Amino acid sequence: MPINLNVGCGQAPSTGWLNYDNSPAVWLAKTPRLTRLLRLFGLVDAGSVEFAAFCRANAIRYANAARRIPYADGTVDTIYSSHMIEHLVRDDAWAFLVECHRVLRSGGRLRLVVPDLHALVHQYLRRGNADNFLGQMQFETHLPPGLIGKLRWLLFGGRGHHWMYDARSLGGLMEEAGFAEVEMMEPGQTRMADPSGLDLRERQIESIYLETRRP
Repeated sequence: MPINLNVGCGQAPSTGWLNYDNSPAVWLAKTPRLTRLLRLFGLVDAGSVEFAAFCRANAIRYANAARRIPYADGTVDTIYSSHMIEHLVRDDAWAFLVECHRVLRSGGRLRLVVPDLHALVHQYLRRGNADNFLGQMQFETHLPPGLIGKLRWLLFGGRGHHWMYDARSLGGLMEEAGFAEVEMMEPGQTRMADPSGLDLRERQIESIYLETRRP
């Protein structure tokens, strides 16, 4: 049976795949009583409670993929990750790719989907709206206001972007992690043997799609 992972699935798990996310809502999903208690004290918001219920209903599993993907070396067939790696600082993005390389079998494929920095820059140059450009980058630039907001951030962290990529920069990082034959794919295109359950056009207006394989 092939092992296909969707890492950083958020609220878009893939049918027939093993779905992972590092959101605290995933482990809150296992402890409804604790979730209610944290909500009572204002340490989680209504959105987190709803996401915890969603994770429970969709069997989403917890993994901090920048530290460890919970599979043995060379045992995974395919890894898909959409709009996740830009939420990692540069060192963690590198560590995530190294983990993908470790768990994939020889010939196993990795497909990454990220916001396209190249397209955002061109849009800015056409329109000249700096505020809109920086807003679309979604960088995490400040701590939330208030004591409760700061406590939430300390407990659960932020969810903003920490890096942005174009096809060349992300492809280069994938090659440095040991991958071969990095290709930029058109929306709907893939070299995966069985992409069943994936949206191969996910967020296509704002995204680039890169695929590669472990030698």
